Amino acid sequence: MESLQRKASEWSGVAASDAFAIDETNLFETLGGIQPFVDLCTNFYTRVFDDEEEWFRSIFADSKKEDAIRNLYEFLVQRMGGPPLYSQRKGHPALIGRHRPFPVTHQAAERWLQHMQQALDTTSTIDPDSKIKMMNFFRHTAYFLVAGNEITRQGQGVLCKHATSEPAAVLQNKDGH
Repeated sequence: MESLQRKASEWSGVAASDAFAIDETNLFETLGGIQPFVDLCTNFYTRVFDDEEEWFRSIFADSKKEDAIRNLYEFLVQRMGGPPLYSQRKGHPALIGRHRPFPVTHQAAERWLQHMQQALDTTSTIDPDSKIKMMNFFRHTAYFLVAGNEITRQGQGVLCKHATSEPAAVLQNKDGH
């Protein structure tokens, strides 16, 4: 896990301390609850599903836009200090395992981040300081997933930070998401 974090920092250009600045404050409370997250994720996935590049849209072809919006805002609410909506509905986030079926490449990460930056820039319910913290987290996490994708494509298991040494603790894509 540590080597993935190191690669994420190297590739993203975001130090782990900046990526996890979101943990120094409760952004859920700072932003006033769930609505800014819903606004951001709706704005983001509208851009993703309307992307002019077919290769990028095809990554999301098996997803319903409404489900993608809900999955992301519930994850972000939970990760940024709100109630555990995502885990209550879907279990542990297990980001690498849940993204395993998708081609999480450097090119895809940059395209995803471009849409997220534009969505943040145009979501008026999020203050500028929170936008910076969130974008640092998104940039680092995107490259954490790229690094995880490269390792899983090489056939190596990736242990969750909460995992034991048991094989069952290797992150698996349990439900196709």
